[in-house]
This record gives sequence, structure tokens and C-alpha cells, in this order.
Amino acid sequence: MGTRGRTNVEEKLSQRIRECAAEYVARESDRTTLITITRVLLSKDKRAATALVTVFPEQKETVALSFLKRHRSDFKHYLKTHVSLKFIPFVDFALDNGEKNRQHVDTLV
Repeated sequence: MGTRGRTNVEEKLSQRIRECAAEYVARESDRTTLITITRVLLSKDKRAATALVTVFPEQKETVALSFLKRHRSDFKHYLKTHVSLKFIPFVDFALDNGEKNRQHVDTLV
């Protein structure tokens, strides 16, 4: 979902989850790979979210995504302590292929 049609509340929640995910990754990763949380997509009911990430170097994408998926429950606990919500959404992680494609186009131009 793009930013069109999103409410201010959804936008703020997405941004806060993105910030928390970035803080969590910075704290928990081994720092041999740069993992950047580019954006967060929320479901309509706000009970699920997908944090889109880019990974550098690209060869480490599989390892980084595996790390993030293994830490989903720990991240949910971290989110509970940093965001006050009635329901904490289930957050999954996925590669941001749109951002990767944009970067590839930039290198070609």
C-alpha cells in the first residue's frame, strides 16, 4: 500500500514501527551487514505489518532476512515496550525489491 489513502494515524504508526525496527536491528545485529528498514506496510485492521528492508552487501540478503524472521517474537516484545497500543501488530520482514530496483536504475543512469 502506498501513502495514498492512508490516514495520519496509520502513517504515524507505520513510522513508529519503522523507527523501532531500525533501533532493534541496530541493537541486535552483528553489524557485519547493513540492514536498513525502508518502510512499513500496515494491514487495514492494523493487526499485521510488513517491514521492508534493504541489505548491504546484497550477498547477505538471505542471511539477514533469516535473522530478522528468527527475531520476530523478540521484536514484538521490544515493540510492546516502546509503543503503547491496544493491539501490537504481528510484524514480518521482507526485502524491499522496489528500493533495490530504484537503486539499480540509479546506477544505470
